[in-house]
Amino acid sequence: MTVIGGDMLDAVRAMPDHLRDALWRIESARAKPIEAPAAFVCGMGGSAIGADLAVAALGDRCTRPVLTVRDYELPPWTTPEWTVLCSSYSGETEETLGCLAAAEAVGARRIVASTGGRLTEEARRSDVPVIGLPGVLQPRAAVAYTFIVAAEIAALAGAAPKVHTEIDGAAAHLERSRDALLEQAEDLAVRIGDAIPLFYGAGLTGPVAQRWKTQVNKNAKSPAFFAELPEADHNEIEGWAGAPQGAFAAILVRDPDQHPRVRRRFELTGEAVASAGAEAIAIEAEGDTRTARVFWSVMLGDLTSLMLAARRGVDPTPVDAIERFKEALGRS
Repeated sequence: MTVIGGDMLDAVRAMPDHLRDALWRIESARAKPIEAPAAFVCGMGGSAIGADLAVAALGDRCTRPVLTVRDYELPPWTTPEWTVLCSSYSGETEETLGCLAAAEAVGARRIVASTGGRLTEEARRSDVPVIGLPGVLQPRAAVAYTFIVAAEIAALAGAAPKVHTEIDGAAAHLERSRDALLEQAEDLAVRIGDAIPLFYGAGLTGPVAQRWKTQVNKNAKSPAFFAELPEADHNEIEGWAGAPQGAFAAILVRDPDQHPRVRRRFELTGEAVASAGAEAIAIEAEGDTRTARVFWSVMLGDLTSLMLAARRGVDPTPVDAIERFKEALGRS
């Protein structure tokens, strides 16, 4: 078995504990329900994908829009009736700080989730409720927290029911599956090898595929891409005909609840990839509920990215390129 040192593997394996701790933090925050026509979750990186995963897990139980904003501003049609969650693990994400100010200007109800920083300072100055996150993780390892915060905001806004029972069940499912997921991740990393991975999802697994892509970027320090079906079958599939032999590998993340025609598309997409001489790997999400399947898939993707890092001899923890970019951006 591949041996990986450092805190990242421990953080991924602790995902069940993160889910339970996040529920406790939500209850401790005692945020009050306020009906809203819709809700925004403003954030970048892990904060944003947590919201996308939550909406995917809620599925058709969402009766009002819950939208993710990855930008400095809210859409121009935002009204004071909206609920706006500003989520930043560090509390220093400049785009999220911009959205907090924009929500104040509109007069919308604001809630903050963070470990501290300027975001928390601004929130406390304005008596905005703050959901405290633990400050001991890499931001990308806090996905369980950002998922649950987003799901709770959806419930507080009246956009979806609470799914606390599902979250408890998902935590137990991950504990039972943890060792098997680690072994499966090792196998996936071997099959991907040195190829650039392209992750495909649909519906529930759309944001899962995006999460896999970003984790390979940050942990394995490698290019990676994602796309969603059926859209990719109307354009991207054509590109496989010209793909260099062995340069790419496709990982198709399926879910049992997907539309039958979408499932057929996964089969045919995999066949098209294989006929181009590339590795086509099909993954089926496991779990009794949508929330359990989301986190089973997320944990598998996170572990696979760490196994790829180990195979390629890179330390998954630092994000030096991102830090250099932030420094350069600050000087402009």
